[in-house]
Amino acid sequence: MGSIADFLENELLDHIFGVGAYTPPATVYLGLSTADPTDDASGLAEPSGNGYARQSIAFNAAASRKVENTAQVSFPQATGAWGTITHWALFDAVSAGNMLAHGSLATSKSIVSGNTASVAANEVDVEFSAGAISNYLALALLNFAFRNQAYSAPTIYIALTTASISDSDTGSTITEPSGNGYARDAHSAWSAGVAGATDNTGAIEFSAPTGSWGTITYAAILDALTVGNLLFYADISDQTPDDGDTVQFPDGDLDVTLS
Repeated sequence: MGSIADFLENELLDHIFGVGAYTPPATVYLGLSTADPTDDASGLAEPSGNGYARQSIAFNAAASRKVENTAQVSFPQATGAWGTITHWALFDAVSAGNMLAHGSLATSKSIVSGNTASVAANEVDVEFSAGAISNYLALALLNFAFRNQAYSAPTIYIALTTASISDSDTGSTITEPSGNGYARDAHSAWSAGVAGATDNTGAIEFSAPTGSWGTITYAAILDALTVGNLLFYADISDQTPDDGDTVQFPDGDLDVTLS
């Protein structure tokens, strides 16, 4: 399973939360590495010379929270040793550029002169783990980042629920308070993504309750004032807002992380 790199995590968060628009690459390139690149690409160790070059790679439509390569990717025949390849990485350029994602090979391969390295179809996959990010957003972001499918920055709304939330929920299936002054709160100020994380700039404050909202157990981020699509969610400390209470997330208290 491949991990999204810090660069792409930050770009996607900035895009979602309106900090800056991201334009995904028209072509994604597959590279090889003799060491774990790590999320910040500091460990990247691509072969140098001896016929090595990154190769373009295409992906199937995202499903089950992941994308997989559509076909075998073949590298040029090695004209000398490339070392022992342990990891792969995806880039937005045929050389230099930014690393988008990375992962490990199931079996390390020593590439010597005369070898032709290849990666079979469906062997390069990038996946969002279960929890915190909805199925809807996971698929949208994977198609956006790795298949250049349009995803427009949404207007962000914060919701509270009195029941747990799951990846498959939508803006119409979560259980929000009803009446007593409750409404989702729009919030447009967010910090720039750093190390795959962002948080709210300025307090997120809901309208004061005019009666009990019940026991709030989860918070959610959605793309509409009513209904819409679920984006992110999290279990929070149980609270029971009642008539006249102040209900808010202080500046910097609502954190969103991609990993």
